[in-house]
Amino acid sequence: MLPPEIDMPATVVVGCQFGDEGKGKIIDFLGKDADVVVRFQGGANAGHTVQVGQELFAFHLMPSGILRPRTLNVIGNGVVVEPGQLIKEIDEVQARGHPVTNLRISDRAHVVMPYHKLLDGLEEGLKGNLASGSTRRGIAPVFEDKVGKWGLRMCDLVDPETLREKLAAVVPVKQRIVAAYGGTEVLDAEALYREYAEYGKRLAPFVTDTSVLLDGQLRRGKRVLFEGAQGTHLCIDHGIYPYGTSSNCTAGAAATG
Repeated sequence: MLPPEIDMPATVVVGCQFGDEGKGKIIDFLGKDADVVVRFQGGANAGHTVQVGQELFAFHLMPSGILRPRTLNVIGNGVVVEPGQLIKEIDEVQARGHPVTNLRISDRAHVVMPYHKLLDGLEEGLKGNLASGSTRRGIAPVFEDKVGKWGLRMCDLVDPETLREKLAAVVPVKQRIVAAYGGTEVLDAEALYREYAEYGKRLAPFVTDTSVLLDGQLRRGKRVLFEGAQGTHLCIDHGIYPYGTSSNCTAGAAATG
């Protein structure tokens, strides 16, 4: 427990409606004074535009402070990470002359796999009138795996032996589910391993225990800005269930994400 004399200067920005409330502008304004910017929930199903000078960047996973080299940027454990999309954003930032050495990714963040996207589309087609308007980015299925306790996390992605072992166990089950949903696609565990092991090599330098990292930043009085995605009315707990998203979009989620 922190002693009472320690101030914890954390600010959480969330949308109070259905997203697109202008969070990006507020985050950009507050981010000028932040030491740390944290994405704490959601995935690549929501996007935001960041402008620095005359440059515009469209991000889906990258925290908004990534273009400020003195600001530490964190993707927390509450975010589900699509590695290919994140690497695409990293490459774009670097190609335009900005370093990404200030990026950290939680080792506990779950990984979106191709079978999540496949199942997302199949499930949406089977729901009929209960279809929720999915973005088909695999968000609901990856959260299903997270709760079902057989998801892949970033710590698995950067450990080739664990990655191979988990894919060998999970992929045959996913193949049966695909078939049960009426899909004809064939999942290749070895091909997935080769692709995602390469992603793991690219992202390994950024992966760390962000809980310890953020606790240390707060204890040192650093200004931490928590950046929410989407909006409260889309929240899995407090939104228009089942027509929202699969993560908790409220300010309280920053405490765990």
